[in-house]
Amino acid sequence: MPEPLKHHTGVVAVLMRDNIDTDQIIPSREMKTVSRSGLGQGLFAGWRYTNPATRTPNPGFVLNHEVQKAASILISGENFGCGSSREHAVWALQEFGFRVIIAKSFGEIFHGNCVRNGVLPITLSADLVDRLADLPIPATLTVDLEQQLIVTGRAADDPIRFEIGEFAKRLLVEGLDPIALTMTDQAKIEAFIERDGQRRPWVYSAA
Repeated sequence: MPEPLKHHTGVVAVLMRDNIDTDQIIPSREMKTVSRSGLGQGLFAGWRYTNPATRTPNPGFVLNHEVQKAASILISGENFGCGSSREHAVWALQEFGFRVIIAKSFGEIFHGNCVRNGVLPITLSADLVDRLADLPIPATLTVDLEQQLIVTGRAADDPIRFEIGEFAKRLLVEGLDPIALTMTDQAKIEAFIERDGQRRPWVYSAA
């Protein structure tokens, strides 16, 4: 299950581009594993490496800068995570270390995949995103999901409030995926099965 996310303080990496799709986040050639592990190395492989095959770092790419190698908060532009529905894109971001993504807008399926995998997607106005992107490097943000606030440490900006649906918030705060959420009602499920088994025993009889 995802790790619960209530409060997070982390280093910021800014990738201010619009329409970053899931194939750019994790190219299909990087999806060689049947598990979630190992995908972090392929994150943004087309931009992060001058030669993806040899993993030669591109010195101009933000995640190769020394102060941002440990980034856990990503700031980006419009329509982040558009394109295909591949969940690997979120898994790659998560394995690299990202817990929060702040963008001007998100691809709808990608947004849902983030929530189900313990990554907090925050949508803010273009003006607020641009202001966060202009914070001096290295920048650190504190995100309080319970209060739905972002703290920059600059009095002129703080705090920044963000909106998130109650269902998404619960999954993230409690560290639940949809299956785990269903199992929080396990006692009710078992009680129903017992009652239904008494009422319709033929349904539960062994074949």
